Amino acid sequence: MNQDRQAILYGLGAVALWSTVATAFKVALAWMSPLELMWLAALVSWAFMFVLVVKQGHLTEALRYGWRTAAWAGLMNPVAYYLVLFAAYDRLPGQEAMALNYTWALAMALLAVPILGQRLTRMDVVAGLIAYAGVWVIATRGNVFNVDFADPLGVVFALVSTLLWALYWLLNARDQRAPLVAQWQNFSVGLPVLTLLLIVGPGFSWHGWQALGAGVYVGLFEMGVAFILWQMAVRKVSRTAKVSNLIFLSPPVSLLLLYLVVNEPLLASTLVGLMLILSGLALQQLQSSKA
Repeated sequence: MNQDRQAILYGLGAVALWSTVATAFKVALAWMSPLELMWLAALVSWAFMFVLVVKQGHLTEALRYGWRTAAWAGLMNPVAYYLVLFAAYDRLPGQEAMALNYTWALAMALLAVPILGQRLTRMDVVAGLIAYAGVWVIATRGNVFNVDFADPLGVVFALVSTLLWALYWLLNARDQRAPLVAQWQNFSVGLPVLTLLLIVGPGFSWHGWQALGAGVYVGLFEMGVAFILWQMAVRKVSRTAKVSNLIFLSPPVSLLLLYLVVNEPLLASTLVGLMLILSGLALQQLQSSKA
């Protein structure tokens, strides 16, 4: 099996897991608060990555170097990003939070202008206008001329999560740490902060085995296994666009799972808005592949 075929299989595995994320979030948040879910998922993910760091022989490197970067990066991811993202999922239907979160790539293109000194192309502007028109359709639930949002705070949380995620990757553009080591160090910083927030806040209550299973699933697969599979796909493939385009398979599968598992009715506004967002992302991808 050639490397590109292996990379595509790894990429499909990551996308398949990410497609279950919106459903897993909604299931878990039906039992526990966003902070409880965040703490449990971060703990599971931190332990999983620790095992991988040790197995790959990177523990000495992870303990000695890179903590200055991890000190601030860990506050962004996992703490700030996932807390805001889970808050959005807690307030919005999963389909809306998921669709709005997909605009992070466009947010990154916009933020790269002031942060990295890059310039916006005409295609960037067009792609952004199309995608954020989709955001407006979703946020207003199809009443595009009516500014009466169903849950404005939930929409704000979802959009802030995209800004945090884009900002995190832009600020880490020059990060010299190995991806797995960086992720484990970030979670090593974030987990104590989340523990403190949980102690002084709602505390952690036992919500049953189903709640525990949902939280473990989020930590192990969304934050752990999917990250490793995607990392392997990007490293093995001859051209990044061959795997990056696979991410477009995730939203339709996510919507189907939300409908089948969580019994969320599919809103026409979500479908239209998601099509606009994916069209904007596709234009941006097309431009990147030609660059």
